[in-house]
Amino acid sequence: MEIKTVTYRFDLADGSHEVFDLKIGKADMHIIREKNWQFPSWTDLEFHRCPNCPIDGKRFSFCPVAANLVPIVERLDRLLSYDDIGLCVETEERQIIKNTSAQRGISSLMGLLIAVSECPLTDFFKPMAHFHLPVANREETIWRAASMYYLAQYFLYTKGYDMDLSLKGLSHLYDRIEQLNMAMLQRLRSVSKRDSAINALIHLDVFAKYLAPSVEESLKKVEHILTPLISALTDPS
Repeated sequence: MEIKTVTYRFDLADGSHEVFDLKIGKADMHIIREKNWQFPSWTDLEFHRCPNCPIDGKRFSFCPVAANLVPIVERLDRLLSYDDIGLCVETEERQIIKNTSAQRGISSLMGLLIAVSECPLTDFFKPMAHFHLPVANREETIWRAASMYYLAQYFLYTKGYDMDLSLKGLSHLYDRIEQLNMAMLQRLRSVSKRDSAINALIHLDVFAKYLAPSVEESLKKVEHILTPLISALTDPS
């Protein structure tokens, strides 16, 4: 099995470090859990289950998304959202180092862990997880999500399907993720002692709320980036 590795290192104010060595199967983009990975009661499938949950209870007794978030809760729950941290993310291609808040660092790791879960609702994010961009801002997220969606439409077109150039399908995907985020917040609120993990998920959900209602309006925020290309494509010469 080909494996993609991503390492998140959190350098904390007290001089300690928390390192998350993630191994992800490249074929299915699912996390490969360590043998000591725990499944506490708050990960049970029926505990604050998503209203749109597609999981077969015969296959999983736990929520795959919640299960992936257990290490964050167990090892970073002592942090407050505004705590300053040093973040270092290493992939096979590059290393990214950034001083940021606990909320943003955890949100970035959380986004990756959600994307590489076995939950079908997160399949949309797996291509972005393959080309993971830590601590992406709103503009970068809009750019990557729309570009990925349009590329998928191209491949659907080559297989004989109709293309969704209106991006209605993208809005629908983010609507589904919003429901997942709300249910996951209920799980985290039941177990978290501090606010860093909760606010990290809220930070992620902001992107979903920003994109879901009007993808067209969101895309206008990045249209200016394409101006040179659009001019080149429309120049008759």
